[in-house]
Amino acid sequence: MFFGFSPIETPIIERYETLTAKFAAGEESDAMKETFKFQDQGERSLGLRFDLTVPFSRFIAMNKSALKMPFKKYIVGEVFRDGPLKAGRYRQFTQFDPDIVGCKEMVADAEVISLADYAFRKLGFEFEIELNNKKLLIGILEDAGIDVAERFSVLVSVDKLKKIGEQGVRRELKEKKYDDKEINFILNLLKKESSNEETLEKLKKNVKSFEGQEGIKEIEEIFNYLKKFGVKSVVFEPSLARGLGYYTGPIFEVFLKNSSMTGSAAGGGRFDKMIGDFLETTEEYPAVGFSFGVEVLFEAYKEKNKIEKRTVTELYVIPIGVFEECFDIVSSFRQKGVKVDFDLLRRGVSKNLNYANAYGIPFVAFIGSTELEQGKLKLKNMKTGEEKLVSVDEAINQIKSI
Repeated sequence: MFFGFSPIETPIIERYETLTAKFAAGEESDAMKETFKFQDQGERSLGLRFDLTVPFSRFIAMNKSALKMPFKKYIVGEVFRDGPLKAGRYRQFTQFDPDIVGCKEMVADAEVISLADYAFRKLGFEFEIELNNKKLLIGILEDAGIDVAERFSVLVSVDKLKKIGEQGVRRELKEKKYDDKEINFILNLLKKESSNEETLEKLKKNVKSFEGQEGIKEIEEIFNYLKKFGVKSVVFEPSLARGLGYYTGPIFEVFLKNSSMTGSAAGGGRFDKMIGDFLETTEEYPAVGFSFGVEVLFEAYKEKNKIEKRTVTELYVIPIGVFEECFDIVSSFRQKGVKVDFDLLRRGVSKNLNYANAYGIPFVAFIGSTELEQGKLKLKNMKTGEEKLVSVDEAINQIKSI
């Protein structure tokens, strides 16, 4: 990769107590509620990982003395959540996670955001990266007088602003026994102004807590680095909360434009405390990363008609009134590097064409006794409908030309 990240792997199965530790998912997070749980033969409680960050943090904690910092890695792997199904969201899905450990400066956050910007531009998507800071959110809640023990619960509700709207969040916070003054204070500060600069200025003037001001400063530092990296896709979104309890600083999510995929296509943030929590120490181990939802991207690609191939097959051979006589021709194509399949069931032409269409096979070849006598085949381009009587070599040239 152009950003210098190296691959590692972590286990799919973790101790349930590891996945559900308060410092990992957070007691009210969807991830904790959706964790698959089971027992092994020793009656130990185990779970399937709900993301790649928690197992990665445990890996760093166990191997920190052997690693040189900063440690830049990526993981590609399956994760599992027992949650609702929708387009691009499954109970087993694939994530791609790049992370940096060992750099507390905001340049590391800017680096992973730059990677996300690069990846989504390369994929040809129109997108926007939303940026916020957990410290700013905590600072606003502190100024609102929300008790420390209740703050994550409030953030879980705030994180639903896009999904259920302001009135839905108000209703949920009232159900949690917060009064109108507290709710108005929080939601008014979380409203965006017409530009990143105006929103930050409003918060600078109105947020009084040290932690909140520190969060604002870190956001400004990241924007400064991103400007020098040439990244222009990032917007400040003060209501962005992310639903996991382990974030400690900057947080970010990627949203696709002109797509029915309304949820985030990628998201991440800084988790400086989780590695230390695994080591049962208050020492911080700075870490920041991004998580890409592979299935979400795949569904978005299909929606944009950028993925048309549903098979690796390049040519589908349809024997007509012959069968074994075609095997030499099939073998000849394969020996010359063409990926070929043929009708194993001796079906009619119509059913075979439906089959080829269903799998998006670009070419079919009709071979009957007449074609065999001529040493040729009838090649059909499934996209244009054009048919030609050609030799094997001519067919190969046409197939490889697209």
